[in-house]
Amino acid sequence: MASRRIAQSSVNWAALAERVPPSQKPNLAVFKTMSDKYLRSVLANPENPPKLDWAYYQKNVPIAGMVDKFQKAYEALQIPYPADTVTAQIEAQEKQVKEEIVKFIKESESRIAEHQKQIASLRALLPFDQMTMEDYRDAFPDQALDLQNRPSFWPHTPEEQDLTQPKAEHH
Repeated sequence: MASRRIAQSSVNWAALAERVPPSQKPNLAVFKTMSDKYLRSVLANPENPPKLDWAYYQKNVPIAGMVDKFQKAYEALQIPYPADTVTAQIEAQEKQVKEEIVKFIKESESRIAEHQKQIASLRALLPFDQMTMEDYRDAFPDQALDLQNRPSFWPHTPEEQDLTQPKAEHH
């Protein structure tokens, strides 16, 4: 027999609907309809099989032993409730996902802290319209023009930077 009686759907349909993409909303509606139909059919039946009045049948059935045979078979009838084989897997998966979420949150918090530091350092700089080339070089040494170590001339293509080749004249 069932280990517990289903009283209502345990699915939070509103929360589920928030997570479903708009293209899948019709499929969710069909699934919810099927689930509700199944729940109604379960609730339409009693939790336990009806009790039979075996004394009434003993008096009214003329064949000797037939009622006893049916009563014995009826009482021996056990409808197996399906074994729960997936709850442990789901709980393990849920635990793993929660651990991944905690890890992601910690990593995100460290990234946020790093970005906050970068924002603070950028806010501490002079405004770009007030910077000189030397200020820019001091603030961003890897991006500043370095004529000693990385000379570059406009246009900044490799072909134009090769000063050993004669340039074609443009008319």
